[in-house]
Amino acid sequence: MILVLNSGSSSVKYRVVDLTDPDHNTRGLIEKIGEPGGVADHTAAIGQVLAGLGGVPIDAVGHRIVHGGPRFTRPTLVDDTVLAALHELVPLAPLHNPGGIIGIEAARAALPSVPHVAVFDTAFHATLPPAASTYAIDRDLARRYDIRRFGFHGTSCAYVTGRAAALLGRAPEALNLIVLHLGNGASATAVRGGRSVETSMGLTPLEGLVMGTRSGDLDPAVGGYLHRVAGLDFAAVDDTLQRHAGLLGLAGVNDMRALLERRAAGDPDATLAFEVYCHRIRKYVGAYHAVLGRLDAIVFTAGVGEHSPEVRAAALSGLDGWGIAVDEARNAANEQVISPDGGRVTVCVVPTDEERSIAEQTAALLRA
Repeated sequence: MILVLNSGSSSVKYRVVDLTDPDHNTRGLIEKIGEPGGVADHTAAIGQVLAGLGGVPIDAVGHRIVHGGPRFTRPTLVDDTVLAALHELVPLAPLHNPGGIIGIEAARAALPSVPHVAVFDTAFHATLPPAASTYAIDRDLARRYDIRRFGFHGTSCAYVTGRAAALLGRAPEALNLIVLHLGNGASATAVRGGRSVETSMGLTPLEGLVMGTRSGDLDPAVGGYLHRVAGLDFAAVDDTLQRHAGLLGLAGVNDMRALLERRAAGDPDATLAFEVYCHRIRKYVGAYHAVLGRLDAIVFTAGVGEHSPEVRAAALSGLDGWGIAVDEARNAANEQVISPDGGRVTVCVVPTDEERSIAEQTAALLRA
């Protein structure tokens, strides 16, 4: 049994994965850590997790870590040296990595005799070619502070790439895919032969597609402009773009289901937000088709990608001339393949399972 932990600053999401039994489903969430009504700290939270498992034997622990920086490009067995290096990476992901580190420390204290493995969301994108990962800024500045495109959602992308290949009956090495991970966070990734060659998120998860509360692509001068004309300091600009932009900024809601309800009722703000959201996806699909040259399949995954026929249809509308089309009936029924028979590009819906991916990567590392 592999215990998968996704630790945030005030929460721990957990799941016990039995790789021999896909139906095994022990999972939960500990919230309000360090807050009124919650447990005192992450150590207490991990203790609560283990107590709730009722003595289930844990063979290893897989930890989701958002940012691996330039050093961690594959699953890594955690020791004191690795943990120290993770602390050094905190400036690259100050909102996400600290919680993951605290979770590792608490879990190692509670389960000192089992191996702990860190699995990084950035790792799948370590294969980006320099032309895709390099920003056109002063090269010495970029090298000194590790400023480059790292990409995120890599654990999900790796998982659905393999599952899409199985669905299509072909080896991942033989396929060119565009993976659209559409949730509250959203990204597009071009995958050639099982390897990431371009992705929409960059140094941080802010870049790229329109998201629930994040702006996605934006003229870099907007921050300076807001500072000059609105008097916003850096922290306020960052907060605006991270937490008050995207669908929330455009329409006042960040949940796609609520947005679709308001759009159906004729709300003009919701209608525009939906159109901006889908336009951005379509633009990336076109760009990544050009990057790949040959495109075999487009894969929708994550909450919105798996459950919103409206988004899937609108995001790919008008691309029939490129051999990209969505069959209305299949799409409405949420079938796995939603493109018409005989199309040049297969459009499919593949549910992601990041916890299982982390467990599989943890097991593979330990077997090696």
